[in-house]
Amino acid sequence: MLDLALGRKRPAVKITVKATIAVLLAVMAVALPQLTHLAGGADAGAVYMPMYMPALLAGILLGWQWGLGVGIASPVISYGFTTLALGAAMPALARLPYMTAELAIFGAVAGLFSKRAQRSPLISFPAVLLAQTAGRSFYVIYNLIAGKTIEYLWSSVVAGMTGLWLQAIIVPALAILLFAVLKHEQKSE
Repeated sequence: MLDLALGRKRPAVKITVKATIAVLLAVMAVALPQLTHLAGGADAGAVYMPMYMPALLAGILLGWQWGLGVGIASPVISYGFTTLALGAAMPALARLPYMTAELAIFGAVAGLFSKRAQRSPLISFPAVLLAQTAGRSFYVIYNLIAGKTIEYLWSSVVAGMTGLWLQAIIVPALAILLFAVLKHEQKSE
């Protein structure tokens, strides 16, 4: 049926497995904050930072380019979707620039360790911690330059520690599990 719609021609754009996973992770980055806010209220996003997890996963699983892409795309898509579909922008327009850059840093830095993590999956733990440190450092520096107070930034960083710690455990555990499944699949072929 798809062949008929395309006129029996091959599409000019080839959709790869990595592209499909990246799109799914970006969709996850839009859906997770909605679910988190539904379950935990308005402040749950600042505590659990749910949009950050898919960017970290994209980096660890797919590499720095894909982590960067998912990190950039996720808040932009979320902003567009929530503004148009729900009438309430998430993230807020004022937060969009630094959140986009911060997620891009999370995904790209985690992705720098992707090949090592595939060979030795335990590398995922320090990779996620380094990505979180780089991303949160950017957040603090950006907001200091923008005129936020140290007290405000400190309370924001402390509020997000729960999410960072959970992600520091969950993301590497998921990566290790997925790498093990892929390795098992390769051996069985």
